[in-house]
Amino acid sequence: MGRGRWHSLIGAGGRSIAVWAASTVTMLVLAGILPDFRLQSAGGDSATRIAVTAAAGAGVFGLLSALVWPLLVRLLLLVPALVLGLLVFFLNGSLLLLALRVNPSGRGEAAPETAVVVAAAMSAVASATGAALAVRDDDAYRRRLYRLAARRRGPAPGQDGPATPGAVFVQLDGVGHDVLRTAVDRGLMPTVASWLTPSDGRGPAHRLTAWRTDWSSQTGASQLGILHGSNHDVPAFRWYEKESREVMVCNRPTSAAELQRRAIERTGDGGLLTVDGASRGNLFSGGADQLALVLSVAARRGRENRSRAGYFAYFSDPAGAVRTAMSFVAEVGRETGQSTRARLARQRPRVGRGGLYPFVRAFATVVERDVVVAAVIGDMLAGRNAVYADLVAYDEVAHHSGPHSRDAEQVLRKLDRSLALLAQVAEHAPRPYRIVVLSDHGQSPGETFRSRYGLSLGQLVRAGCALPVPRRVERTHSGAEARAAVRAALRRPVEENGGGHRATRRRTEPVVLASGNLGLVSFPDVPHRMSKEEIDRRHPALLPTLAEHPGVGFVLVRSEEHGGVVLGAHGVEVPVDRLADGSGPLADFGPGAADAVRRTHSFPHTADIMVNSWCDPATGEVLAFEEQIGSHGGLGGAQGRPFLLWPVTLSAPAGDGAELVGAERLHHVFRRWLRECDGPQVPLSGREDEGERAA
Repeated sequence: MGRGRWHSLIGAGGRSIAVWAASTVTMLVLAGILPDFRLQSAGGDSATRIAVTAAAGAGVFGLLSALVWPLLVRLLLLVPALVLGLLVFFLNGSLLLLALRVNPSGRGEAAPETAVVVAAAMSAVASATGAALAVRDDDAYRRRLYRLAARRRGPAPGQDGPATPGAVFVQLDGVGHDVLRTAVDRGLMPTVASWLTPSDGRGPAHRLTAWRTDWSSQTGASQLGILHGSNHDVPAFRWYEKESREVMVCNRPTSAAELQRRAIERTGDGGLLTVDGASRGNLFSGGADQLALVLSVAARRGRENRSRAGYFAYFSDPAGAVRTAMSFVAEVGRETGQSTRARLARQRPRVGRGGLYPFVRAFATVVERDVVVAAVIGDMLAGRNAVYADLVAYDEVAHHSGPHSRDAEQVLRKLDRSLALLAQVAEHAPRPYRIVVLSDHGQSPGETFRSRYGLSLGQLVRAGCALPVPRRVERTHSGAEARAAVRAALRRPVEENGGGHRATRRRTEPVVLASGNLGLVSFPDVPHRMSKEEIDRRHPALLPTLAEHPGVGFVLVRSEEHGGVVLGAHGVEVPVDRLADGSGPLADFGPGAADAVRRTHSFPHTADIMVNSWCDPATGEVLAFEEQIGSHGGLGGAQGRPFLLWPVTLSAPAGDGAELVGAERLHHVFRRWLRECDGPQVPLSGREDEGERAA
């Protein structure tokens, strides 16, 4: 055995002793503070005897945590993953009670609720002590991170990995380009700022640019295009398909699986991550073999579904599980306090944040973040070629608090710390890594359509069709990705229309769906996409009612005469082939709006009527058809201007003066970057190869 190996063993033994000593001290301190926790017999014991009892208890607790905890977590994968997270405190307290019972000293007892507190404190102290000592030793630090993510594949610590760089793509869901730039300038994201700032006489390590989404500015369309090279026929976050009478929803597992299948069939390729790739926390797999918290496989059952393994990888470490559980509880309290202050201050705009929302937010900002980051750490230490991960925390909070709120700024700080951790891990990985950070869309602020006008889009459509309008406005389902992740964790399907995938209304009534500030109206009893002329004959007041409403920016319909027309206020009608940016109904929607509308008009499943809300070009505010004060899904404002942050060692994503337009374009850029890393070649289909040369 070499000298280095002996030093490693000695160092590991010293760290174990230090952790055990810290746990012993913690137990002694808590025994002196908590009335229901004792380390001595009823008649009293000497200080030495109490210390021996504490030391033995800490040792047994540590042994049980190392040996029994992973087995318990694996057994509990039979329960929903979110429930597993809530059981962390109970499991940890139970292990402490067991440790006290089998303590060789025969002393020590605690009330069950006190055992939970003591076990949590001991786990936290043990984790902090072990991390502080291990970080000084590269091999030990790497081993600790291996255990954190439960990844055993790849070179062992101390062995060389591939010499060629790998790529890690981190998606900060919903963070717009201007939001990121402001956060950097205000010091909220020091890690990103350091990457963009020249140092040591050299230029910046990364460069930042904006790119432009398609009309459907939401995660489903963007991520499908980025990972699978095609988001053709994804007109919105949710839409009605007449031939199947199904409502497709991008964050429903069955819909995500079908959209992924269609994209693969269209491109003839498995995706961006087909060669030694990993997909973490995404809607789609990207063709990766290593999957964790991927929605398109969440509906599957069997060994090929690795989503639950992502939770096991994280929760199998008791210290990390306890830390996450404590942070989860703290986040629920933080959201409750913030929403209460907003309500008491009569803050406007504001949406309801009660019910289960505090728990959904805590899941997105704590559990999902911790699990995904741990999985990416494991992938990097295993030397995988390409990793794509989505962190949804900002998007969830910004929907309900606003994209420029203090609540959202706090989330950006924490996301920056996650990036700092990944950068630190890259220094210990067996191969170099290029870290690319991007967003899938931005968010546009503004009040809801319902709060401004007192009625929903569905009620407006029914009024235009001369149908009875219910007095009570039904709340539109939120399109936030975190809600689907929670439902997948609880193994509950994402439902639409009050409980079914199929439209439940009478077939003669319109189906009205919302995707942020984009609305879709379909008539299920007509098998084809209705034309303007057909709609006017059937409901002569409907299109004028929509186009003339002050909360509507423009309306797209098929036309028998022109192929398609965009309708605006004051009777304006512009054929789609004559649309121009900055004029007519699209005057307030920025560059690229005309091309985006034309592309969506060509989709087979574009709704009979596409409705985009009003937009204030001065402030970028829109009116969401969902209950969100930060929204995305249509045209208008910052929602269509996400960011791309890439290392300077990679080629520029676009030529001088050229603009990145569309998620499919990003797919080609990322494939090029993977080839530049000189890693395993990602096969290109003939169609994609032509697209890359054209780009």
